[in-house]
Amino acid sequence: MIPRTAWHHAAQRSSVRGRSRLQGLLTRSPWSGYPTRYASLQAGENKSGHISAGPDEGLLFFDNVFPLKIQKLLGLPLASDDKAPGFLNRIINPMVTGTDPKTVIEKAGAKANISVKATETLLRLKEGGAFVKFTHDGSTPTSEVEKVLKQYLKENPVKPWWSPWRRMHVNVVKGRPWVEDLFRLPSPRLRIEFVPPEPGVEAVELSQEQLYSFFRQYGKLQDIVVQPPDSKVLPKFAYLDYMKLSNAIMAKNCMHGYLVSEAEGGGKNGTRFRLKYEQKIKAHWIRDWLVNHPRIVIPIVAALVAGITVAIFDPIRTFFVKAHITRVLHLQDNKYYKRIIGYATDFIPWHHKADDDTGMEVVWDDRKENIEQIQTWLMETADTFIIVQGPRGSGKKELVIDQALKDRKHKLVIDCKPIQEARGDSATINAAAAGVGYKPVFSWMNSISGMIDMAAQGATGVKTGFSETLDSQLAKIWNTTGTALRQIALDQRHKNDKDAYLGDDEWLEAHPEKRPVVVIDNFLHKSQEGGVVYDKIADWAARLTTTNIAHVVFLTNDVSYSKSLSKALPDRVFHQIPLSDCSPQVAKKYVLRHLDADVADDPEPKDGSEKQVPSQTRDDLDELDTCIDLLGGRLTDLEFLARRIKTGETPVKAVHEMIDQSASEILKMYIFGIADEEGGKKWSHEQAWLLIKELAEKEELRYNELLLSDVFATNGEKTIRALEQAELVTIVSSPSGRPSLIRPGKPVYHPAFKRLTEDKVLKSRLDLAILKELVKVESATIEKCETELLKLSEIEGRPAMLAGRVQYLLSKLQKSQEKVEGYEGEMGALKKVLGSER
Repeated sequence: MIPRTAWHHAAQRSSVRGRSRLQGLLTRSPWSGYPTRYASLQAGENKSGHISAGPDEGLLFFDNVFPLKIQKLLGLPLASDDKAPGFLNRIINPMVTGTDPKTVIEKAGAKANISVKATETLLRLKEGGAFVKFTHDGSTPTSEVEKVLKQYLKENPVKPWWSPWRRMHVNVVKGRPWVEDLFRLPSPRLRIEFVPPEPGVEAVELSQEQLYSFFRQYGKLQDIVVQPPDSKVLPKFAYLDYMKLSNAIMAKNCMHGYLVSEAEGGGKNGTRFRLKYEQKIKAHWIRDWLVNHPRIVIPIVAALVAGITVAIFDPIRTFFVKAHITRVLHLQDNKYYKRIIGYATDFIPWHHKADDDTGMEVVWDDRKENIEQIQTWLMETADTFIIVQGPRGSGKKELVIDQALKDRKHKLVIDCKPIQEARGDSATINAAAAGVGYKPVFSWMNSISGMIDMAAQGATGVKTGFSETLDSQLAKIWNTTGTALRQIALDQRHKNDKDAYLGDDEWLEAHPEKRPVVVIDNFLHKSQEGGVVYDKIADWAARLTTTNIAHVVFLTNDVSYSKSLSKALPDRVFHQIPLSDCSPQVAKKYVLRHLDADVADDPEPKDGSEKQVPSQTRDDLDELDTCIDLLGGRLTDLEFLARRIKTGETPVKAVHEMIDQSASEILKMYIFGIADEEGGKKWSHEQAWLLIKELAEKEELRYNELLLSDVFATNGEKTIRALEQAELVTIVSSPSGRPSLIRPGKPVYHPAFKRLTEDKVLKSRLDLAILKELVKVESATIEKCETELLKLSEIEGRPAMLAGRVQYLLSKLQKSQEKVEGYEGEMGALKKVLGSER
């Protein structure tokens, strides 16, 4: 960063150079018919800073010859080093503007019939005036010349174009002016220093009355401030404050160097005036008050910022949310764009790519009742949630958005996955805002405002309210979205409707078909990491439904969704649609439709024969029944199977490849890669393997029976829920809502479990790990029994009442010992397998 002082000096040098070029231009310009010599020495004669006047000569100062603010342009690069700009000369040329001092002197002398002639002119651009040296015949005193010029300018005012309300003034220079070329801008305040006329002589400090008599003639004085009596600053000084800047300029140029005689109160040896411009320090009482009262100012500023935000940004954000929902800014949805594309397709032979959703018609036919049920609920006034629950890959989103809502114009889809997976408050806010089209969003301001709030609270002890928490930011986004949804619904209302007399709330309740639809996808995705986002969404969705603003549809994989949603709507019964995998018949049709889709757009054979499709020409499709029994009816797996068959694989080979791939994924995700991002283990590989081994033998397990296993003795339910969230297993609830059965997470996992148990080395290794855990459990039991028996043996007299307890401990110890011996025998056999197999 460039220091302020260095920048200031650089600006001064630049301005001085620009001013010197401009002054040189104006002083060197050969104005026609103007023989008076213009001094190009802006630093005075011989660069001494002074002007000398000989016998029968005088010195005048004219103001308003040039624009007073011209010095602001002097620092700009108005000219190169070798050529001065000519446009300023043409604009402010005294011959053009009528402010030429020579002309004024000539006309005034001719009118008053006095002999006076201007011999030299020194222009002062930064002060907007000029010094003029004149000669007279000696019979006319200088005061008379001044009087004649003032009378002439009063009767014939000279007003240039840049100052139509202020005329030119003139005064005789009484002192010895200092014509410096420093970068010192004029100021209404003058500093008068009282200095002796020669070294070694003492100067006299003049009073306010004396100063007033000397300087009042140049203009209205605002104040005279003398030096305090106890001040030790030398030389003595005083301040003169003029009402106008032009008056201060005139006084400074006329009175600088003036010698006050003894008769005028200057003392025995006289006192000389030394004047310079003093930049007046303005009173910053407003700023000082603001700085000195932070407990009052900071809350007011926070309120003003909040008010401005609400007044300016909230309508803009509401507009963008409405545009996101109605898609008015999307070119693909514009009717004119669609019309142009439709015309273009009639002339241009487009190549139609096979639709990836081909074959879904079979699934929709099978789920037609679910689609119609959702559409019926959207026409009702029931203020409750619609919940579509099913495993991942079961087609929930396609069922709702592409089928049930395909004729709905106004729908908003909010995906909870990017919001929940965002890391940090700013990323979460950005993801939530992007999901609803909320912009502009200044998420980065949250951290900055937090630091400001902390600093202000440390200084004042009062919370300013600048910073906002994640909850408040999300609430602001959801509230703005709710406002936009309400406006969209009410925009469909017309004055000519038969129920136009109804209020907004009554109209929304009477027209459920006009309400927008909000689809919340991936609800409770990774809910174990924290439910703040889900709680906010659920509360917001409850407000939308209870106030009849919109219909809300939840799409979730979690079977325990009711716990979270019941907090938001505790007194409502939800509309629920559980989605399961397709039946074998529908799954087979789905795969066949996918296979036939590639040749659906092919041209007809030229020989006139019927076009053949793969389902008719391939001989290996008889294997589909067996393959679908292994694969199940999960849509994503069926689509993957169809694509593999398209590449030329047989159904059996494709299914076995998928089973092998699933087995590898299970090993990587659940057995050998079980650490989460924080490094903790949500389940052990022994627990995951026990589930895999049991489900390989049986297609389903009883939930409570599994909890009785010693492997799941610690945090059993929490571990099973974590495995369900990881999609290794699926928990099936009973009609009353309690966990009842455990099944594989996907149908293809069941044959994959069997494939893993067929690996002798893997099975022996993991079974050995389970047995080691069981041995640890039983060894801990034995140790506890032995410790308690030892304590009982130390009791004096060995009371007979302890016999039952001792017998119980001995029996328990014996059972644990027998288990340990059995486990060690099994471990020996498994070790032999590991030692012999590869």
